[in-house]
Amino acid sequence: MPHAIWAPLTAFAATLVIVWWLTRSPVARLALDEPNPRSLHQTPVPRTGGIGIHAGALLAWAMLRPDLPWMLWLALAAMIAVSLADDARGVPVLARLGIHLLASGWLAAGLLHEPLGTAGVLLATLALAWMSNLYNFMDGSDGLAGGMAVIGFSTYGAAAWLAGSPLFALANFSVAAAAAAFLVFNFHPARIFMGDVGSVPLGFLAGALAAVGWIDRAWPWWFPVLVFSLFIADASATLVRRLARGERVWEAHRDHYYQRVVQLGWGHRGTALVAYAVMATCGGLALVALTLPASAQAAILAGSATAYAGLIAVIGRAWLRRRTENTGVR
Repeated sequence: MPHAIWAPLTAFAATLVIVWWLTRSPVARLALDEPNPRSLHQTPVPRTGGIGIHAGALLAWAMLRPDLPWMLWLALAAMIAVSLADDARGVPVLARLGIHLLASGWLAAGLLHEPLGTAGVLLATLALAWMSNLYNFMDGSDGLAGGMAVIGFSTYGAAAWLAGSPLFALANFSVAAAAAAFLVFNFHPARIFMGDVGSVPLGFLAGALAAVGWIDRAWPWWFPVLVFSLFIADASATLVRRLARGERVWEAHRDHYYQRVVQLGWGHRGTALVAYAVMATCGGLALVALTLPASAQAAILAGSATAYAGLIAVIGRAWLRRRTENTGVR
């Protein structure tokens, strides 16, 4: 066990070196993020940083040998492989989504069939696939997705440690440490993006490790939802709004609330720092709520949902006012 304490530091050091190399290597040119209708950047940026994140985290996991379900390893490998292929060459949307669903269903069936039954497995499959994709949707501003990984997986680690699962805690801390090393190069102005190979598997891990923690009684079902609630609220509200308008939700856009905040004048740095504050608050609330009675937990969840609804309304009004001022239409 003493050597296991070094795992997060190993993840940080390995990711730091690999991402530094990727920012300078010709390999980065194989997957460039060109400006598009969804993006907020103006020049091509390498999108290979996720390779470093997962290489560092998996190296740390090899040191730790945490007691994780073997189907999680295989499902994660499938997520990384299809995402890397999508970054490098492009994978059709339906094929990519099909693999996401297969990997999510594989893990859900192996891990959750006994406690949840068939209907529960189907719902968990959709939740895992949605978490994988929403994390990708939220990776559209410098430092945002990397910071969410640092805060989110650190909170998982703290809860697991308090629950008496040190190896599981260190496995989560290692993912957070790898993301922190990536953030050195991704905070505005970003020199590299994590790409789908970073964001999709990170979203999958956020859901998969949430399920593992619930099975191991490290936390209740609502804990990971509150920890990652900023991403869940933004991506879900944006999807519902675009569906209501009849828009093609699979097409690139920059209509997420965090993207609106960037365009409203907060910029990448300001948006990231405010998001970090919200994420840290939610993580802290989630940890505190673990010690409270069920009624207090329900009140915190209801209060958080109300706060997000208010925040979405405020951003929506500011965006409408900006459009009105720009077009002169009242």
